[in-house]
Amino acid sequence: MTPMVTLTDLRTDIALRHSTAHPVGGVSLTVGAGESLGIVGESGCGKTMTALSIMRLLPKGGRIAGGSITFGSQDLAGLDEAGMRSIRGNRIGMIFQDPMTSLNPCLTIGDQIAETVLLHRDVTKAQARARAEEVLELVGLPRAKERLDSYPHLLSGGMRQRVVIAMALACEPELLIADEPTTALDATIQRQILDLIDDLRARLGMALILVTHDLGVIAGHTDRVAVMYAGKVVETSSTRELFDDPKHPYTEALFRALPDNVEPDRSLYAIPGLPPDLTDPPPGCRFAPRCGYATDECLLSEPPLTGEDHSFACFHPLDETRQSSPNPTLRRAQPVAAHAEPLLKVEHLVRDFPVTSNGVLHRRIGAVSAVADVSFDVRHGETFGLVGESGCGKSTIARLLVAADTPTSGSITFDGAEITGQSARQLRGRRQDFQLMFQDPYASLDPRMRVRSIIGEPLAIQHRGTRAEQEKQVAELLDEVGLPTSAANRYPHEFSGGQRQRIGLARALALRPKLIVADEPVSALDVSVQAQILNLMRRLQADHQLTYVFISHDLSVVRYLSTRIGVMYLGKLVEIGPTEQVYTTPAHPYTRGLIDTIPGAQDRTVSVRGELPSALHPPSGCRFRTRCPLATDLCATEEPTMREFSPEGHRAACHHPLT
Repeated sequence: MTPMVTLTDLRTDIALRHSTAHPVGGVSLTVGAGESLGIVGESGCGKTMTALSIMRLLPKGGRIAGGSITFGSQDLAGLDEAGMRSIRGNRIGMIFQDPMTSLNPCLTIGDQIAETVLLHRDVTKAQARARAEEVLELVGLPRAKERLDSYPHLLSGGMRQRVVIAMALACEPELLIADEPTTALDATIQRQILDLIDDLRARLGMALILVTHDLGVIAGHTDRVAVMYAGKVVETSSTRELFDDPKHPYTEALFRALPDNVEPDRSLYAIPGLPPDLTDPPPGCRFAPRCGYATDECLLSEPPLTGEDHSFACFHPLDETRQSSPNPTLRRAQPVAAHAEPLLKVEHLVRDFPVTSNGVLHRRIGAVSAVADVSFDVRHGETFGLVGESGCGKSTIARLLVAADTPTSGSITFDGAEITGQSARQLRGRRQDFQLMFQDPYASLDPRMRVRSIIGEPLAIQHRGTRAEQEKQVAELLDEVGLPTSAANRYPHEFSGGQRQRIGLARALALRPKLIVADEPVSALDVSVQAQILNLMRRLQADHQLTYVFISHDLSVVRYLSTRIGVMYLGKLVEIGPTEQVYTTPAHPYTRGLIDTIPGAQDRTVSVRGELPSALHPPSGCRFRTRCPLATDLCATEEPTMREFSPEGHRAACHHPLT
């Protein structure tokens, strides 16, 4: 295969205030014409910095310290800025991780795409606008011509990602670099975007570099894979061979940390320790301090990358004779009796948000139906998983369950007592029994408070013990969530994402609640850190007989952690039942579609297409019918009711169930 781009011993440095970081430490890679290469690894491993080095878009203080980047016949590492401008956006396109921050909020999407064409092609403004419409249609944006004059904030996340792809394709590049293009997207939109990139690559003959931390994304969308750790490539091979026969212990550790690779009664594999400080990398194998197979040789000498088709940098590679030990068995919470009185009971819950006009009088012109007649219960000691796309009402329910919001109608009964309609004074004593874990721990922790004050605040508010007793309990909570006692004196910005999530969990545990509502607590974490948090949550559940409502759009995570699952779509609960029944024999087409969009799933029986409809004007009848391949006229006229599919409580609301 003709090489499109070749990296040879690429080294990139970033000058910091008192030191220099080395995020890319001698990377050698080749991408052929029309080939798809996946670069995978944890955050901070150098994936994005490698991509930015190719584009010569390094952050302030960044420079290419050595090596070469050969693109066609040119060495991009030594090219001047004028030469790079002629290539960047023209012959090499890039899709950035966050489309909202990579799009100009002050310009329409038509102008932004046309700008790229005007810079690199000798065309008129009318021709550039026509090209913008053409590429928007190419990426499947609905009503492309109308969207040309829309601003980025008026589009959904999936639509914005399509706009960014259209911008990258506007000048028909030879190489496309996609940096975590689906990280912030729901599983259904993620699958659509990845399928779109695959289709465009095949049709346009582009080479592709796909940067991600998700091995599942790599599975079905790349020809070859390069695994990076601490600024170096530790293994590279064809995608199939890497999944069938990984050689490097780090690659094996990433696979073992995936929830869909582990039995529910076993813990996830969590890679011990932390990646090395790249301002002063260790002399030997950079993974050695975290590797269960490391010897003195690994600590003293750096292993070379050996092999041709399947290369790896390890003195002790995995083989058929040395299999990894199984993950340890978890101590689970006591089984929940099916007839037990529920801890939490939700009946006919409705939450509408008023929509007002922009005039002086702000008249009410409609209502967003965020939660529409939802009923379920949660038993003592179980984990109830609530799953669905963004905008389906999951987070609104989370706020309602912990009385952070008031429902429009319906009731919530907690431990035998009705909590809806109670005043803040009446709820104050009850709030200690239910706590909320937030999706973004950094935004939910006060940056001006030390960890000691953050965790101890609930104890002070509820007047639990003396100051000395509160200090002692904070230390015990830090120990329980796996943080050192010294962490109490530090501020939130001094911790990693996984450590901040541990702080959030410690705060939620401070009052020894009966129920914790966890709203997407691991969605922004790497697979290895995600494994640590999920293991911690399960251990604490067994220790304290906690009850969880676990909210996520990732069915693999929900399946691993939950006893029962509820599936939501546009404010409605469309299916509910025991985890394995819902996962293995789903009754609702939407549930089947979510399962089929899990990265790595190959056999798709139901494909969820298009965007989530507006909750301001939801479809008549079944709300899923506009995206359902099985929809009939009946679905448009009559709303389906819940039907039983098993004596264990497996129910779904569908006119044409799959079982």
